[in-house]
Amino acid sequence: MHYGYIGLGNLGAACAGCLVKDGFKVTVYDLNAKLAEPLVAMGATLANSAEELAASVDHVVTCLPSPAVSERVLKNILPHMKKGASWVEMSTLGRDEVLKLAAIAAESGVRMMELPVTGGVHLAYQGKITMLAGGDKALFDTHHKAMQAMGDRIFHLGPLGAACIIKVITNMLAFIHLKATSEALMLAKRGGLDLGQAWHAIAASSGNSFVHETEGALILNGSYDIAFNIDLALKDLGFALGFGKEFGVPLDLASMTNQTYIAAKAAYGGEAQSPEIARLLEDLLDTDLRAPGFPARLE
Repeated sequence: MHYGYIGLGNLGAACAGCLVKDGFKVTVYDLNAKLAEPLVAMGATLANSAEELAASVDHVVTCLPSPAVSERVLKNILPHMKKGASWVEMSTLGRDEVLKLAAIAAESGVRMMELPVTGGVHLAYQGKITMLAGGDKALFDTHHKAMQAMGDRIFHLGPLGAACIIKVITNMLAFIHLKATSEALMLAKRGGLDLGQAWHAIAASSGNSFVHETEGALILNGSYDIAFNIDLALKDLGFALGFGKEFGVPLDLASMTNQTYIAAKAAYGGEAQSPEIARLLEDLLDTDLRAPGFPARLE
């Protein structure tokens, strides 16, 4: 099966690379052609445009930064896609956007499967990211081998729109956990504890979380480099708060965490790394959260 992959940012490059390594024929495209160079070196083919890519492959995968970009790319590629081709959308979208874009694709005879992922870019490079699929079961089965190449835990959540809800929920939890671990580490530091030992003790406790083990380590290193920025966090928290209004669920912790990210954006800019919300506490209290032996990037 020949896949086309559009959008080669941190996550897209990782997932496209897993397809190539697993033996799939893959054509790639990004507005920044330099992002394709490592994939081409692995065996992928570089298209000159999204339209050229769409015309040459069996199915198209996209991983893009916003619903507006997804819609623009979709409208550009639909006239060029082969008969029977489907579209796998790995971008994080709201449910309304998923249903809207699926309807646009259907008008051209193209079926859509939503496939947001969770777990972090470091797991995506290992082919161990969690995949959250929504759409027809038959389409899920069609792309199951490709999903197995990209991830190790794969869930079919139900019809279109279901996967984006759980993805937003998981991201909401991750941001809340990040705020919590930042506060916990600062308590340890101001309490006079060895931060490295405190981190390990928390990791071995009932208060542990995946975020503490990963992003907490990057805070202690001082790189904060999780390859996910504050603007993206605010986008996802906005989706979560929107679902809260729609479903009638008060989201107190998500609301407070959203305010923290707004403050971090004001302080450091939207391109700053998501874990840099910990810097707000560091700057406020003039106390750094550094400890030796922690990685600058997750492997």
